[in-house]
Amino acid sequence: MHNKTLKALSALLHSKQVSSTELTRHYLDRIDGNGCNAFLHVDRDRSLAQAAAADARFAAGTAGPLTGVPIAHKDIFVTRGWRTTAGSKMLANYESPFDATVVERFGTAGMVTLGKVNLDEFAMGSANENSAFGAVKNPWDTRAVPGGSSGGSAAAIAARLAPAATATDTGGSIRQPAAFCGVTGIKPTYGRVSRFGMIAFASSLDQGGPIAQTAEDCALLLNEMIGFDERDSTSLTVEQGNVAEDYTRDLNKPLTGLRIGVPKEYFGEGLASDVESAVRAALDEFVKLGASLVEISLPKTALSIPTYYIIAPAEASSNLSRFDGVRYGHRAAEYKDLQDMYRKTRAEGFGREVQRRIMVGTYVLCHGYYDAYYVQAQKIRRLIADDFQAAFADKCDVIMGPVAPTVAWDLGDKANDPVANYLADIFTLSTSLAGLPGMSIPAGFGQGEKNGKRPVGLQIIGNYFAEAKLLNIAHQYQQVTDWHTRAPEGV
Repeated sequence: MHNKTLKALSALLHSKQVSSTELTRHYLDRIDGNGCNAFLHVDRDRSLAQAAAADARFAAGTAGPLTGVPIAHKDIFVTRGWRTTAGSKMLANYESPFDATVVERFGTAGMVTLGKVNLDEFAMGSANENSAFGAVKNPWDTRAVPGGSSGGSAAAIAARLAPAATATDTGGSIRQPAAFCGVTGIKPTYGRVSRFGMIAFASSLDQGGPIAQTAEDCALLLNEMIGFDERDSTSLTVEQGNVAEDYTRDLNKPLTGLRIGVPKEYFGEGLASDVESAVRAALDEFVKLGASLVEISLPKTALSIPTYYIIAPAEASSNLSRFDGVRYGHRAAEYKDLQDMYRKTRAEGFGREVQRRIMVGTYVLCHGYYDAYYVQAQKIRRLIADDFQAAFADKCDVIMGPVAPTVAWDLGDKANDPVANYLADIFTLSTSLAGLPGMSIPAGFGQGEKNGKRPVGLQIIGNYFAEAKLLNIAHQYQQVTDWHTRAPEGV
C-alpha cells in the first residue's frame, strides 16, 4: 500500500477499500521502524484523531480529493499542536498557537498530518547535515546525504514513509533533495504559495512547494497550496496572475512542438559524466515525444552563487534577529546583562552554518559595504532574470538541464567545506533569484564515490506562472519512463 501514489491512495479511500485510519496507522508503523531520521516529531494519537475525522467526512459524503490522505510537513511550517523547531536548538521546544497557511489549507482539505520532518537548520544547507537533531540519511544509500534543506521531506517520500510532503525552496531546497532522493518536487513561481507561518530564511526567495512520487501527485497538492493570502504581503493577487486553476487539467496534453532550451552553461566543466549521461538520455525521450532541443545561453549562471550568497545571508541576518531569547525560543541560563543574554542565547541556540550566514549578512548590510555588495548583488539579480526572459521571448518554451553537478555525496564529505556545499547549487540558484517556477523529476541513476546507486534528477524551468506547463511536461515523461516508480531496496 505504501508504494502507491497519492492519487491511487485517494481512489482507494473514495472506493472505501481502505479507511483513513487504516492508512494512517500503516504509515505511522513504517515511520516507527525506519532509521533514516526523516521525522522529528510524531504524535500518533493526534494523527489518528485527524484520520477518524476524515473517515467521518467520507461517511457524510463531504470528502474531497485529498481527504484522508496522510502528509508530512517540513518543520519550517508552524503547526498548532506539534513542535516546530526549524531544525534548530533555538526552537527545540516551540509550539505554535496557529497553523501556517499551507498547513491550514491541507487541514481544510482533510489531509492527515503524520508529523514534522527534518531539515537543515532554518533551511540553510544543501545536505541536511546542518540540523541540530542529526543528519537525514538518503534511503537509496544510507552513506549519502539526501540533499537539503528539504532532505527530510524528500527522504520520507523516497522511503515511502509518506505519500506527500510539504517543502520549501530558497535556492534549490525542493529540487536538489528531490533529485538526490529520486522523487518529484516543484517550486512554484515566487508568491504563488503563501509564506504566512513559514519561518523565514530569505524573504525574497523562500517559496513553499510539494514533494511526492509523481508530477500528477504534485498537481493535486498544488491545487490546495496555491492561492492568494492577505496575511502574506508577498502573496500574488488574482490580478497578478494567481488565478485558481486545476493543475491536473492539462496533464495529458501532447508535447508536439515544444521547444526545450538547453543552456550550454549547464553542461560544461564540473558536470559529472554520469549525471550528464542521464540528463541527455532524458532529453532524448522528450524528442521522441515530439519536442525539439534548442541550445541557449544563460551567461550570468556563474554569477548566481556570489549573488545568492550575498542576498540570502543579508535577509537571514534581518529575519533571525527576532531570535534573541526575549519573547520565545531558547534563552541562555546564565548571563550578566541584556547584551550578554543576547550573545549567549544566540551562540548556544544557533548552529555554525546559521551563525556563518548571519555574520556574512550583517557584514554586507553594514554602512560602507551595503552599496558595494548588497546593492550590486540586487543589480546582478535583475540581469540573471533578464537572461531567462531573453531565452523565453523567442528561443524556447521551457528550459531543461541537470539539478546538481553530481549525484548525492557521502555524509560528512563536505561538512567542513561550506564553499563546496554552496557550489552544489549552481544550477538551481538562478531560478530562485529570478523567482521562476522549477521542478525536479527522476531521470536515472549515477554512481556514488563508493559505487552506490544514487538518483539523478532532471530540472525543468518555466516562465512565470507556468506551473501547469511544467507539470504537463513532467507527467508526459513519466508516462513513458519508470524512474519515478522505483524505490530503494527493501522499501
